[in-house]
Amino acid sequence: PLRPQPRNSGMSIFLTALFLLALGICVLLNLVTLPGNWAMVALVVAWALLVPGNGLGLMFFVLFIGLAIAGELVEFGAQIWGARKYGSSRVSTWAGIVGAIVGAVFGAPFMFGVGAVFGALFGAWAGCFLAEVLIRRQPSAAAFRAAQGAFVGRFLGMVVKFGLGMAMLALTASHVWPDTL
Repeated sequence: PLRPQPRNSGMSIFLTALFLLALGICVLLNLVTLPGNWAMVALVVAWALLVPGNGLGLMFFVLFIGLAIAGELVEFGAQIWGARKYGSSRVSTWAGIVGAIVGAVFGAPFMFGVGAVFGALFGAWAGCFLAEVLIRRQPSAAAFRAAQGAFVGRFLGMVVKFGLGMAMLALTASHVWPDTL
């Protein structure tokens, strides 16, 4: 077995920096609509299991996982809120959510993954618009307005989820970075 290194050794600092870099990459996954916050949860759990004296306690994990859950709830909740605020029906709102997921999947291969962002936004808009026009038989002006709400809500949700991912990164860094250099 490997001998534990003091928390402020050169190797410890290097591994901690590498770990935080990996978490930073996970945060960026949120921008391409991948589950970056949950990838962070997996990495932090692995760190807690593999690194003795890691400084991560029960309250850390309660807050950390709470932030990840909040990210998911806000991401989809904001889209639902936006669509409903702008006049979308329940069916059209859910069609917008499905459209966002489908759009992200189909957009992912473009622009080195960044296409997933545009795909999700367009998919939210298109799913809501098409459901309003084809299922609810709404005039295109009303459908356009409802779809705008789905688009705005999806964008807001993506931004907040990214921000919560950054908070998760900062929380982890404050707990794992060596106390003294």
